[in-house]
Amino acid sequence: MTASLSTSVILSSLSLYYGDELTGLLETARMADDLGIGQLVLTDHVVMGERTDRYPYGRFPYPLEEPWPEPLTTLAALAGCTRRVRLGTGVLIAPLRPAVLLAKTLATLDALSGGRLDLGVGTGWQREEYEALGLPFAGRSERLDDVLRACRALWRDAPATFSSPSVSFEKVWCLPRPVQPGGIPIWFGVRLSERNVARIVEHGAGWMPLLDSEKDLWDGAARLRREFRAAGRDPASLGVRATPLVLDKDRRPDLERSIAELPRLAEQGATVASFALAAFARSREEIRPVLEAIARVESG
Repeated sequence: MTASLSTSVILSSLSLYYGDELTGLLETARMADDLGIGQLVLTDHVVMGERTDRYPYGRFPYPLEEPWPEPLTTLAALAGCTRRVRLGTGVLIAPLRPAVLLAKTLATLDALSGGRLDLGVGTGWQREEYEALGLPFAGRSERLDDVLRACRALWRDAPATFSSPSVSFEKVWCLPRPVQPGGIPIWFGVRLSERNVARIVEHGAGWMPLLDSEKDLWDGAARLRREFRAAGRDPASLGVRATPLVLDKDRRPDLERSIAELPRLAEQGATVASFALAAFARSREEIRPVLEAIARVESG
């Protein structure tokens, strides 16, 4: 059953592998592309504030000095050195970026990569990021809706007209368009509140769960598929990204046992198995063996 899950690798803790030489990411991307990994994912922080104790999902796992390369810039570089692997954000803090500029940047990246871009979005948790960019932290959820609707209008129409409380334009052309039919797939890294369920049904190709338990995966995937059906969308089109992480007796991540969990995750509704590279490869030399093991899942 593992062959029914595609594979995704999250590229994080970059200082662990490359120090200040982030061009090493290109080597890793080429390796993943050659091995047959399904997707490479980058996370997003424009700046990092000192109050990591406000991180809402437990202990923040990175030092303040960890580099966070701008994901769309970095994915453009990865697109240029790969041929087939999909390129994703997980997640891009979309309300930090002007909607029209974001639409242009994403469409250009999708066109240059040959339609390989997946857009994972969220609102972020760090007030300092918004304040450093001169943006209010309050209202970021509403601005996410405005940004996504504006992007979709610009990707669909030429000329495009759109009006919302935070972004408006009239009869503008924003080209190139994304080359993927229907625009760039949008994934949401969110908990399933009523509002987020509505967002995913309106915009979403997939859900990246923020889970408290495995039951949340099953219940959430089933709920979204019911809502897709009620809205006239094909429930089978929903993607669900699970992140397998099984620890050994010494509380260290065990890749073999994590991979062994994939059939159960598929039964619970997952369609993508996403592995955080830094959880399993503790040095640059360990990257290739870890990617090889993950690639065997993709090949079945």
